[in-house]
Amino acid sequence: MDLRFTTPELRKLDLLGTEVIVSTIATDERPPHGVTGLLDFRLAGRISRLIQQGFATGRVGEVLLVPGKPKLPFDKLLLFGIGKQSGFNEPVFRAVVDKILRTLEGLRARTAVVELPGRHFDAISPERAADILLESAGGAKEHDVWTLVEPVEAQRAITQHMIQERRRVRQS
Repeated sequence: MDLRFTTPELRKLDLLGTEVIVSTIATDERPPHGVTGLLDFRLAGRISRLIQQGFATGRVGEVLLVPGKPKLPFDKLLLFGIGKQSGFNEPVFRAVVDKILRTLEGLRARTAVVELPGRHFDAISPERAADILLESAGGAKEHDVWTLVEPVEAQRAITQHMIQERRRVRQS
């Protein structure tokens, strides 16, 4: 899996030409924030209405497919429930990442733009999130390129961490 980066800005997301964008919703975050909030804005509150109607709850294990076009450059928007923000932890992160990987494999989507679970409210460090993602994806050929949505500081931290990990592996 090749990791690339973009910042959490609508203008930057508009420039990405992938089929799928992945984001998360929490049961106790109203209105949605992070990438989900940006996409909700672009979709004129459609995600918020789905939440208000009880169609989207944000519970762990929930997956919601929302059409992206014509208001978004993506065909599909996948929203994954992460439960309560206060209850978000590493096991929940792992479970949601595994669900994301399986869902994208089922859709045969080899590239995706992804905001990793819990990252928009710093519930997990960027380095740890990248480690778990790469560990969970393993060498699966089904995932070519993921563009992670991260602030510039987190992009630097992940890149530096990956360089250090490669050095550590080579030295052992």
